[in-house]
Amino acid sequence: MSQFRFSRRPDIGDKIRVSFEFFPPKTDEMEARLWETVKRLEPLRPNFVSVTYGAGGSTRERTARTVARILGETSLSPAAHLTCIDASREEADNVIRQFASLGITRFVALRGDPAAGAGTRYQPHPDGYANGAEMVGALKRHGDFDISVSAYPEKHPESPDFATDIDMLKRKVDNGATRAITQFFFDNDIYERYVERVRRAGIYIPIVPGILPVHNIAQVASFSGRAGAHVPAWLRERFEGLESDPQTHALVASAVAAEQVLDLVERGVGDFHFYTMNRSDLAFAVCHMIGIRSHKPEASPNSAAA
Repeated sequence: MSQFRFSRRPDIGDKIRVSFEFFPPKTDEMEARLWETVKRLEPLRPNFVSVTYGAGGSTRERTARTVARILGETSLSPAAHLTCIDASREEADNVIRQFASLGITRFVALRGDPAAGAGTRYQPHPDGYANGAEMVGALKRHGDFDISVSAYPEKHPESPDFATDIDMLKRKVDNGATRAITQFFFDNDIYERYVERVRRAGIYIPIVPGILPVHNIAQVASFSGRAGAHVPAWLRERFEGLESDPQTHALVASAVAAEQVLDLVERGVGDFHFYTMNRSDLAFAVCHMIGIRSHKPEASPNSAAA
């Protein structure tokens, strides 16, 4: 498929559920931007929002603080990411118990990228969980949680073939995964073929498309190469000449993402996960274009006790 066709039925927004991904802030400035984003997107009533998690104690603590604040100060349902990177089983189990004690019932269980970054060799902790399937199993031993896992329409860059990749997804499902959220992609035919492969393998949990609005085409192209995601020539052409024109770049990016979502809706997809990069502008614009409207935020369940 070379590109998408934009059309929207008036009632289509009522049939779509969205979720948003954030990452924990490292500075006061980044924290202020994150909370502007959270408050901007909260009225869209997402199904849930997720907060990423990386190696190292400080990152884990930032994730815990962020999900606790979302849980306590908003009406949103937060999901905490968990990875296997640089953690023993005991350390990972302690993190699970910590999140559970905060009232978190949703998780995104991942193996995680190597500490040196995507595309480098992964080395599991000698006493840790080796992969996402084992992490799902650990979560299920601690409680009846809602667990999302990763999926790769163009296969994980470290997998030798699709059969190996889909076998790993099946292990995650067998251990208790609720849904899979895909790596971002820009060709909906690739996603559709992947779902067909997954279904033939006997996997029937929802395969939620991960949507990445293109905030910066050069950065996306660079990261896509390491992540094993294809950037079509037609997408690059959409952004040609806009390197120093951020306003037009944003307009094009929101239109492209909305086209992608609406094309997937026409193919029967109803759930979408947006990688926000802690910015609300494109995600909000795309949701508006596909028919999702703002509602007055509900009171936080903990606000009365605050």
